[in-house]
Amino acid sequence: MFGIVRPCRHVMREGLYADWMGHLCGLCLALRDEHGQLSRLVTNYDGLLVSVLTEAQSPASAPRRRAGACALRGFKGADVVEAEGVRLAGSVSLLLAAGKMRDHVADGDGVYARRPVAAGATRLARRWSSAGTVTAGTLGFDPSPLTGAARRQALLERGRAASGSAATPGLPELTRPTEDAVAAAFAHTAVLTGRPHNLEALEAAGRGFGRLAHLIDAVEDLADDRASGAYNPLAATGTDLDQARRHCDAAHADLRAAVAELDLPRPGLTRALLVRETGRAVSRAFATAGTHGAGHPPGHAPGPDPGAPPDGRPPKRDPGGLLSLACAALTCCTCGLYRPAWDEEHENSFCQRCDCSGCDCCGNCGSCCPGEDGCGCDGCGCDCG
Repeated sequence: MFGIVRPCRHVMREGLYADWMGHLCGLCLALRDEHGQLSRLVTNYDGLLVSVLTEAQSPASAPRRRAGACALRGFKGADVVEAEGVRLAGSVSLLLAAGKMRDHVADGDGVYARRPVAAGATRLARRWSSAGTVTAGTLGFDPSPLTGAARRQALLERGRAASGSAATPGLPELTRPTEDAVAAAFAHTAVLTGRPHNLEALEAAGRGFGRLAHLIDAVEDLADDRASGAYNPLAATGTDLDQARRHCDAAHADLRAAVAELDLPRPGLTRALLVRETGRAVSRAFATAGTHGAGHPPGHAPGPDPGAPPDGRPPKRDPGGLLSLACAALTCCTCGLYRPAWDEEHENSFCQRCDCSGCDCCGNCGSCCPGEDGCGCDGCGCDCG
């Protein structure tokens, strides 16, 4: 599972979180049913936004089916989405994962530098690309913006790395293939739901989200890429963290404006994910990238770490050893739904580490923006979405 939109159950009202899980599990099961167990590896937090947008534009909830007990849900059943939007999300996830894997092989990143691994990855990428293209065809979706995105990206990056001159592509050009790919996927949800008047706003939302995702990924990888000598668009274009933050804020503003223009009969989950959670993703990325990038002006010290205990003591650690390793692996495999026993005792600090704090509106929305099922910042103008 990967992506920048990773909502925390502690700040999404119960109905929205259940809906999000319905899309997530629906995507995972759709990939399994159509393309086999191995394809579930491409289940993508950001990819399922396509499914969310499809349901948001429909007057009625997307069809759901009852899924059996799953270890990733604590051996509980769930009502999961079963609709064309989920299949489109599956196609998008497969195509993007195939392109990313090919890029790793071409660059010889890490284990991909080993011939047996590269050969296996190439075959798997070919299989995923073919599967995603077939599914896209059944939905009337032209996959060329997605299949060509990784190739265009690689050409831009290698051209920049090879020449390093001022005439080579800058940061806006480097993010454009991602923007085009996401814009195409978002726009097709209007075709699936028969809302052509949403096309322009969906394309704008896709470009804003694609640019934001690309930039956040670059910010999060910057330190590691510098240490390993790997390509990073921020380092390659001489973009510092202050400039990167301004680019991210501008992309988020464009995304928010585009979402506001959409005709959505069911806007709650879309706004929560594409407005509030993307804002949290920006804050989360820059909070660990550097003081200036986190929004502090040069020469000013940062405020206290919101994840630190109030008494200033170092955070409590897990027991360590094999048990810690097993729990860490289980946490990754279960999309973060599993929490070890020693962590359950510290729910507040857990929420702070997930950047779930700092917004007064989320805790007291009952009087300012009551939603159709109680509350959730669906209609207010705050950053909560």
